[in-house]
Amino acid sequence: MSIEQLREAVARRDKINPHVGLEASGGVTLSTVRQIAETRIERISVGALTHSPAALDFWAGLDVVRRGRYEG
Repeated sequence: MSIEQLREAVARRDKINPHVGLEASGGVTLSTVRQIAETRIERISVGALTHSPAALDFWAGLDVVRRGRYEG
């Protein structure tokens, strides 16, 4: 949706049921998020925050305690 269409959707929602929350999702970028927020939409999903993140290799070891004894 264009910014103008988002504004229209918010205006229509406000007339019909202002308690319904609206979310903008899909095609949202970090450069357009401010314009979208200014439409007074309640939620914005920005896939750019998690799209193609750098890989992180980590290991989580567990130490086991059985019957009060440490086995590690």
